[in-house]
Amino acid sequence: MAFFKTFLQKISNDDSSKGSKGAETAYFGTVKADPNFNAENDAEKLKKAIETKGVDEATIVEVLAKRSNAQRQQVKAAYQQSTGKPLADALKKALKSDFEEVVLALLMTPPEYDAFEIKRAMKGLGTNEAVLSEILGTRSNKEITAMKNTFKEVYGKTLEEDVKSEFSGHLEATLLALCKATRSEDYKIDDGLAKSDAKALFDAGENRVGTVCSVLIDVLTSRSESQLCKIFQYYGQYSKKGLAKVLESELHGNLEECLMTLVKSAWNKPALFAEKLHLAMKGLGTNTDTLTRIIVSRSEIDLLKIIQEYKRMYGKTLQEDILKETRGDHEKILLTLCGTQ
Repeated sequence: MAFFKTFLQKISNDDSSKGSKGAETAYFGTVKADPNFNAENDAEKLKKAIETKGVDEATIVEVLAKRSNAQRQQVKAAYQQSTGKPLADALKKALKSDFEEVVLALLMTPPEYDAFEIKRAMKGLGTNEAVLSEILGTRSNKEITAMKNTFKEVYGKTLEEDVKSEFSGHLEATLLALCKATRSEDYKIDDGLAKSDAKALFDAGENRVGTVCSVLIDVLTSRSESQLCKIFQYYGQYSKKGLAKVLESELHGNLEECLMTLVKSAWNKPALFAEKLHLAMKGLGTNTDTLTRIIVSRSEIDLLKIIQEYKRMYGKTLQEDILKETRGDHEKILLTLCGTQ
């Protein structure tokens, strides 16, 4: 959090905008499609690896972690065609523990994996609110819509129904607003609207006793990331604290975390994920679910940027910490997904 406190304090003095962001065409994933891909050959390699005494984990890593998600779907189909059995079922029987979790995550499509993670976060006693905030707060409208469709197909209920049964109050309102997948994604900035939104946020929080959460929720869940960055800058004209510090002082618990996710994601999404990875490996024990979810889900989007931010924020590489915190085949597959930088 220290990085973001420093980083977000600079926003009010920064005249840069994210208006050019839409022009980005470079690829920042660490996993690329294999140019010599052959689904039938890969399916046969996996069949042999699974049937080998003791299981050939190295081949499983080599095949699944070095293919794009689209290629993995073709391998799944080829394996089913060849053996008459689902590849995921065969791997579940053959593997165990954290390595199994990564392998099964790689076999899902991105919407399937997001839906799976959200459903798992709401299962059993207690709910892992941070997972819902992370996924709904960082995905595009298209990604959220695809995930919601998959969620309904797989689990027989809408995501909104589950959110309503698990949450209440302002957090429920925030998550349901994000579920709509109607957030602006326009890279053009409306300067006048940014000024009025900044004033509305100031009046709803710092400038009164008690916080009008509905105003915070409305602005943070409906404006584009580019627009939010401009709002953060104008907010500095009304407040010496900056919006991040105000949210921390005015709000608490899961709502604060959810809204802060939106703020951090708008300003620097790779840095948000770098922070989450760092916290997952900090202190006693490692949150392997978070480690797996972020590395797998961002491996074809922006994991390269996340790795760069991690080094900048913590003075060491993500790979160094993975080596320290994980072991065996689990370590190998995560490092393979991180690439060779």
